[in-house]
Amino acid sequence: QPSNQIDEALFFKMVCKYTFRHTAALPIGLFFLASIVNLASAFAIPPMTSTSNTNTSTGTSLASKADLTYVSPPASDAADQIHNPVTFPLSVYPDIEPYKSDLLDVGDGHQLYYEECGNPNGVPAIFLHGGPGAGCGPDSRTFFDPDFYKIIIFDQRGSGRSIPNASDDLQGSLVGNTTPHLVEDIETLRKACDVDQWGVVLGGSWGSTLALAYAQAHPDKVKCILLRGVFLFTTDEVDYLFSNGGTFGQNPAAWESYCQYIEDTSPDWSRERTNLLGAYWDRLQSEDVATREAAAAAFVGYELSISKAFIDPAIIEKYLGTPSVLIPFAVMEVHYMLNAGFMKRGQLLDNVQCMADHKHRVSIVHGRADYVCQPQAAWRLAKALKQAGCPDEDVELEFVAGAGHSDSELGLRDGMVRATDRFRDVLK
Repeated sequence: QPSNQIDEALFFKMVCKYTFRHTAALPIGLFFLASIVNLASAFAIPPMTSTSNTNTSTGTSLASKADLTYVSPPASDAADQIHNPVTFPLSVYPDIEPYKSDLLDVGDGHQLYYEECGNPNGVPAIFLHGGPGAGCGPDSRTFFDPDFYKIIIFDQRGSGRSIPNASDDLQGSLVGNTTPHLVEDIETLRKACDVDQWGVVLGGSWGSTLALAYAQAHPDKVKCILLRGVFLFTTDEVDYLFSNGGTFGQNPAAWESYCQYIEDTSPDWSRERTNLLGAYWDRLQSEDVATREAAAAAFVGYELSISKAFIDPAIIEKYLGTPSVLIPFAVMEVHYMLNAGFMKRGQLLDNVQCMADHKHRVSIVHGRADYVCQPQAAWRLAKALKQAGCPDEDVELEFVAGAGHSDSELGLRDGMVRATDRFRDVLK
C-alpha cells in the first residue's frame, strides 16, 4: 500500500471495535472518549512495530520517517482545495528576516529564543504561539505590517529553538513551565526588547489563553489584543478535547485512533480508558525513546487531523517526522492539560473586568468549523467583555465560514491581517 493509505486489516479491526463500542456501549455514553488540539492533516497506518532507528541507550532519536500508525485518514477533497484554495481579499504580509535574534535567560535553566523583525522604531507587537509547545516559524512574522510594527516572536519554554527543547532534555524542559512563568517571561522579554507597552498582543489557540493571562496580569502593558481560535481553559473545553470524546461528533475516525493507541499499548485498558490524558503522559515520560515518540505521534497526529477544514498529509508528515517539534508539542500540551493550565478554574472569564477598566481593544477571529477550540469559547469571551463594560466597538468577533482551527487557513489569515491593520490605524 502507498504510505498515505490505511492498512486494510487494521482498518477492519478498528471498524469492528467501533461498531461494538457504539452499539453495545452507547447507552452508557461515549465514556472512554477524549480529544485534543491544533493544526492540520491526514495520515497513514504503517505496521504496529516501529520502523524508526532509535538509540535507546543514549535516548537520542534517529528517526527520519513520520510514524503515521494512529493517524486517521482525511475527508475527501475532490476539488483539491488543499492546492487550489478559494481566494480572500487579504493575505499575510511577505516573509521578512529578523534584524535581531538572540537567546534570553529567564531563569530555571531556560533560555528563550526570540526575534525582532519589521520596523525597529515601530509600534511593538508580539506573537504568542500555540500548543503549548508548538514553537514559532517564519509565518509568525507575517500577520503584521512590517513597515509599521516592531514584531517580536519567541519560542516558549521547552519548545522550538529555546533551550532546553523537550526532545533533548525532557525533565529540564518542564522545570518552571507553567502559565505564571510564561506570563513573566513575556514581561522579561518586553524589558529586554526595550518595549514600554505592547501595541498588539496576538495569540492563537493556546496562544490566546496566554495572551489573556498576560493581559490580565499586566493590563497596563497592553493596548490591543488579537485572538484566533479562543481557548479559555474551562473544564468543558478540556474534557471536550481530551476526556469525553466531544470531537467524535465531527471526526469519529480521529477520536477512535487517539483511543486505539492507548488500548493497543495498555496493560490495563479498563483503568486507562477513564484517564486518557494520564495514559498518554505515562508513555510520554517513558525511558524508552521509541515509546515516547510513538505516543507523541499518536497524540499530535490526532490533533492535526481535526485542525483544518482541508487536511494536507504533507503537513502531518512534516510535524510527526521532526522530533524537535513533535515531542515538545505533545509533552507540553499534556503537561498543561493535566494541570488545568496552571490557572484557577474559570480564571480568564472571571478576570475580564481589568481588561475593560484598562480599555483594551479586543478582536477575535474564530473558524466556524473549528473542532479544536469550540466557537462557544469566543462567544463567551466577547459577551463577558461587553458585560464588563467594554464598548461594542472595542470588542470585535468574527466567525469565518468554512474555516477550521489552524492559522494557515486562508480565511483566518484574512481576518487576522484585517484586524492588525485596523489596530494600525488606531495606534498611529
